[in-house]
Amino acid sequence: GRDRPRNIRKLLWAAAVSTLVLSVLLPWLLEDKIIAMTAVGMAMACWIAVLAVAEAVQRVSRGTKTSLSYWGMVAAHLGLAVTITGIAFSQNYSVERDVRMRAGDSVTIHDYRFTFREVRDITGPNYRGGVALIGVTRHGEPEAVLHAEKRLYNTSRMVMTEAAIDGGLTRDLYAALGEELDNGAWAVRLYYKPFVRWIWAGGLLMALGGLLCLADPRYRRRKPLPEAG
Repeated sequence: GRDRPRNIRKLLWAAAVSTLVLSVLLPWLLEDKIIAMTAVGMAMACWIAVLAVAEAVQRVSRGTKTSLSYWGMVAAHLGLAVTITGIAFSQNYSVERDVRMRAGDSVTIHDYRFTFREVRDITGPNYRGGVALIGVTRHGEPEAVLHAEKRLYNTSRMVMTEAAIDGGLTRDLYAALGEELDNGAWAVRLYYKPFVRWIWAGGLLMALGGLLCLADPRYRRRKPLPEAG
C-alpha cells in the first residue's frame, strides 16, 4: 500500500545503523582489536543477515503467506552471512607460532596459555612414538588438554605427525609435535583459529536453503492430465 515505501526506508535505515554498529563492535568485543578487513567483512555479513531476518519478521507479523522457497532463501542468506563471518575472523585473527618447549614451559596466544607438560612413549598396533601433553588454560581456568602425537610406522618407516585439535563454537586450538631438540626440548607448532567452523556451518545452511527450495511444491513437475476420450 501507500506505507510500503516508508516501511522499506525504515527497514533499510535500521539495517544500516545496526550493520555499522555490529561491524565495529563485534570484532572489538570478541578479539580486543579492530582490523579494517574484519570490519568490512562483518559489515557485509551483518547487512545480509539483518535484512533477511527483518524482512522475515515483517512477513510473519503481517501474516503474509510464506513458501518453502522463501524460507530456503532466508536460510541461504543467513548461511552466506555466517560463512563471511567465519572467513573475516579466521583470516585476520588466526595465530600460528613455532616454539621450542620443554616440560613446564608455557606460551600465551591470544587469551590461551599453552603449557608443555610431558612427552610419553606410546605403542600402537603398527607404530611406536611419543605423545605430548599440552594443557591449555584461559584466564586461569582449564580449557583443554591437547595430545599431539608423533608416530614411526614399523613397516614403512615413515614418521607421521598427528595434530591435536580442540574445537569450539568460536575457536579451534591446534598443537603439532615437531622434532626432538636438545636438553629434553621439542619443536612445537601452535595454532589459534577463531570462527573457522562458521565457514562450514554457513555452507551447511546454504545447502539447507537449496533443499528447502527444491522441496517447494510449486517447483515440482506436475503430471500431465490424461487426455479425454
